[in-house]
Amino acid sequence: MSVTAEMLEEINLLLKFPEASHMNGLKVHHEAEESVQAAAKRLFEKGLTDQPDGGYLTDAGIELHEHLRLIHSALK
Repeated sequence: MSVTAEMLEEINLLLKFPEASHMNGLKVHHEAEESVQAAAKRLFEKGLTDQPDGGYLTDAGIELHEHLRLIHSALK
């Protein structure tokens, strides 16, 4: 198993969501790199965010975000 470039873009975008409160969302603007916009859309299609341009994390997105934070913390 390996991490693809698309998966890495999605992980990096998920890590940008605020960790202090899930009541804060994220907006990916149309000026953002195409790869970031595509990652935001894929996260929405996977049910991890509530908007194709970011928005808020869904329950599944919150759970994944917490796991990613733990992994990130362990590896840095």
